[in-house]
Amino acid sequence: MERHFDHDLNELRQRLLTMASHAETAVNRAIEALTTRNYDLALQVKQDDAVLDRCEVEIDELAIKLLAKAPLATDLRLVTAAMKISQNLERVGDEAAKIAKRARDLSQEPPVKIQVDLPRMAGLALAMLKGALDAFVNRDSAAARALIPQDIEVDALNKQINRELTQYMMSDRDSIPRCLNLMVATRSLERIADHATNVAEDVVYLCEAQDIRHQGINQGESGQRNVPVP
Repeated sequence: MERHFDHDLNELRQRLLTMASHAETAVNRAIEALTTRNYDLALQVKQDDAVLDRCEVEIDELAIKLLAKAPLATDLRLVTAAMKISQNLERVGDEAAKIAKRARDLSQEPPVKIQVDLPRMAGLALAMLKGALDAFVNRDSAAARALIPQDIEVDALNKQINRELTQYMMSDRDSIPRCLNLMVATRSLERIADHATNVAEDVVYLCEAQDIRHQGINQGESGQRNVPVP
C-alpha cells in the first residue's frame, strides 16, 4: 500500500510539472502574439487553456485520492500545495487567454503610436512565474520568499502604463479601443504576477510548514491581497 501511495504521489508531482510547463508556454505565446501582432499564434493559446483546465481536474482527482489515504504531515502539505498551485496555474492560463484575445483584436488594427514598457512588465511577470515554479521543483523556500516582493514592481508598472495610455487616449480619441485592449492585457500580466506570488507562498508552506499569506510583504498600497486563494 505504501508503494502505491508513493507511486501516486510521484504521479501528482509529474502532472503538476506538466501543467506548469503548459502554463509557461501559454503565457509566452500570448505575450509573443501581443508584441509581434501574430494572429495565428494568439489562436493557439486557446488550445493551451483547454489543456490546463483538464490538468487541474486530473490533479484534483488524484489529490483527493491521496488525501483519503491519510498521508504523513509532509506528504499532506505536498498534496494540499499541489492543489493550490494547480488552481493558480489554471488561472494563469485564463489570463494568458485574455491576453491572446486582445492580441487577436489588436493585430487587426493599426498599431498604437505610443511606446509603453509592456515588454519589461511581461518579462517581470514571466520571470516571477518561472522563479516560483523553479522554487517548487527545488523545494527552495528562500528563493520563493525572495521572489514575493517583486510583485510590487509589476504593480507599479501596471499603474504607470495605465496612466500613459489614459493620457494618450485623451489626445487621440480614435485610439481608445486599442488602448483599452492594451490595458486589459497589462491587467492580465499583473494578475499573472499575483498568481506567481501565490505559488511562491505555497512553496514556503510546503517547505517550512508556515502560512505566510496576509503578512504584508506582498500587499499593495491598499493593504489587500490581489488574488485570494481559498
